[in-house]
Amino acid sequence: MDGPRPRIGILTISDRASRGIYADESGPAIEGVLRSFIATDCEYERVVVQDEVPEIVAAIRAFAAKGSALICTTGGTGPSPRDVTPEAMALVCEKLLPGFGEEMRRAALAAGVPTAILSRQTAGIVGRSLVVNLPGKPASVKVCLDAVFPAIPYCIELAEGPRLEGNPAVVAVFRPKR
Repeated sequence: MDGPRPRIGILTISDRASRGIYADESGPAIEGVLRSFIATDCEYERVVVQDEVPEIVAAIRAFAAKGSALICTTGGTGPSPRDVTPEAMALVCEKLLPGFGEEMRRAALAAGVPTAILSRQTAGIVGRSLVVNLPGKPASVKVCLDAVFPAIPYCIELAEGPRLEGNPAVVAVFRPKR
């Protein structure tokens, strides 16, 4: 591959993890799943911020400005007063892609997580970056990425981002036949 490696941004949204009260487990879980799914050699960057709309918006914009093809967030999608990721997404995204959230909720419900209906996660486009909100629980990250990752590389291409190849031994990436 010529040129720089595609970038992947991982944003953990957690008051406690940002203060060092506990270790971020969701960000590393996302990176682990993505490394197994993506065959393309990518550069990964992880950042942790508080559950504050301005911090979330600034971090997503910073990842997009660096050219991140994919930005995965974790946390802040529930109904509690401090869960503000969807509100930040509404401010920063040029286009929202609610089908991602619908499919992740469906997959989590099918996996026996009745509280999946409480999640407000979504996805959207910022410049040429795809932003996908994932749950804050590490165990739920793989369930949700299993559900939506097949569409992620093609969505990134439609947003004029780089081509990411999937690892066919792990995941079947969808691309329309030409």
